[in-house]
Amino acid sequence: MKQTIILGNIITVDEKRPFAKAALVKDGVFAYIGSAEEAKRLAAADAQVLDYGDNFVYPGFLESHCHGHLAGYRFIGQANLAKLGIETNYPKYREIIKEFIAQNPKRELYVAAGWVENDEYVTKAYLDEICPDKPLLMQTASGHAMLLNTKALEWAGFDAAYAKKMGYDLVHVDKNGDPDGYICEGPVFEIVPKLPATIDDIKEYLLAWQDFAFKTGFTAVGDAGAEIVHRDAPKAYHELEEEGRLKLRTYAYMYVTDNIADPKAEIARIAAQRAELSGEYFHIVGAKAFLDGVTEAHTAWQNQDYLDTPGYHGVERFNDHDKMVQLIVEADKEGMAVHVHSEGGGATHFMLGCIEDAEKITGDMDQRNVLAHLHFVTDEDVRRMAATGSVPAVPPMWTAKVPANFEQEASYVGEELTNQAYPIKSFYDAGANVVFHSDYPVSPMFDIKLSFYTAETRSYPKELFGGMASPRNTKEAVTREQSLRAMTINVARQFHQEHRLGSIEFGKIANMTVYDCDFLHDDIEKIAQANIVIVDGEEVFKA
Repeated sequence: MKQTIILGNIITVDEKRPFAKAALVKDGVFAYIGSAEEAKRLAAADAQVLDYGDNFVYPGFLESHCHGHLAGYRFIGQANLAKLGIETNYPKYREIIKEFIAQNPKRELYVAAGWVENDEYVTKAYLDEICPDKPLLMQTASGHAMLLNTKALEWAGFDAAYAKKMGYDLVHVDKNGDPDGYICEGPVFEIVPKLPATIDDIKEYLLAWQDFAFKTGFTAVGDAGAEIVHRDAPKAYHELEEEGRLKLRTYAYMYVTDNIADPKAEIARIAAQRAELSGEYFHIVGAKAFLDGVTEAHTAWQNQDYLDTPGYHGVERFNDHDKMVQLIVEADKEGMAVHVHSEGGGATHFMLGCIEDAEKITGDMDQRNVLAHLHFVTDEDVRRMAATGSVPAVPPMWTAKVPANFEQEASYVGEELTNQAYPIKSFYDAGANVVFHSDYPVSPMFDIKLSFYTAETRSYPKELFGGMASPRNTKEAVTREQSLRAMTINVARQFHQEHRLGSIEFGKIANMTVYDCDFLHDDIEKIAQANIVIVDGEEVFKA
């Protein structure tokens, strides 16, 4: 039996024993938590000792909503425009894309991602100038919009008839009624799974993602739509686990298309995938659907009309109440949850109504359906979130007031509502199981210490974004302990894994993250500079 003694300042996230100086691990499971003397007395003579001194040992951090395949794809399979951050610079984008094409001359199709839109409107002509002879697609950082060159439009089969069928809000057209290259929402998610990739390509993307996640301090993640980028991604996860190469525990929600024709059949499909592909490190836990888009793309489903477009309140993607109720009910029968992208207040109100009606049928108040992003939420819906046992997945790193972003949002929904964006404390006060998420790589920030910082200050450290950010909606700030729980035990509950993960307790899996900082008590500016020491368990990363 392999035994390891862990020494350090252990923050357990166990209410009965919140702090310890030592833990004993036997065959990967915590067998004792308490004093160093007792751990050494209980351990075998040949037990390994990992002494982290004055550093702080936390349960492995858990990410509730991200996109693993997409992250790896952006790392090594696409022209990475996100390296410019929130800057919109079309000349620099051109340079990055041209360099990527020059480095990959044999590819038949090119993708660039991380585009940040501004007031300047670009069309297929911009991409045609860069690459006239092969398909070239440029995706926004949010992932909800895309620009295609002429060859890409031909490759996708997007013509005037398609634009008319889908609607000109989703497929923009020129004065002749032909697509001008800009698409958003449904057409984007129709294209993405068709992007060419082999199983071996996907495996390399997932391994690149795994390395990045470990180096950031996460030991388990929720993949919110494992099939969104490629239908074979779940198979690639499974094969990596079979080969012993997948070490990042991944709890996956399978992608469900908008207003799916047969919810019962779709859940049966996902349940069959779970039986075939799930294991210790890749496990399917539910379905993922998009209710709407995002406010900055003018596509989030709001409770009210957009100020600049009377009569329009956003894009309703999955908006069939009866089908959503059936999806939730069928998922519950299989012991699974439904996880939705719900950015605008209208989408959230719709989803909570569906959950309430589904719970009348199932009687299950602990299904743990997830609503992610939650940009704008009414007080009534905050209470309904807790009452239905739903899980609010909130993004602390999006809460700051950045002038350009704030002004854009305010022009769409008004300054008063924009100032009330991204509630967190209200969900805690209502009794909900709050979890933090990054939405990486759709959002470029994937950072534990920054999550603590922004959740408390509702702003960014002065060195980020040129010091332009300022606090927003500070009444929704939360405590350090609440933040820690929102990245550990609460996420474990979301996955129905609280008996195995999320805290340092007897009988739980021994995965840990060690930092040189006390997230609960150190000065908040010191936390912004915290350094990771090790991601432990199998020592998957060491600084």
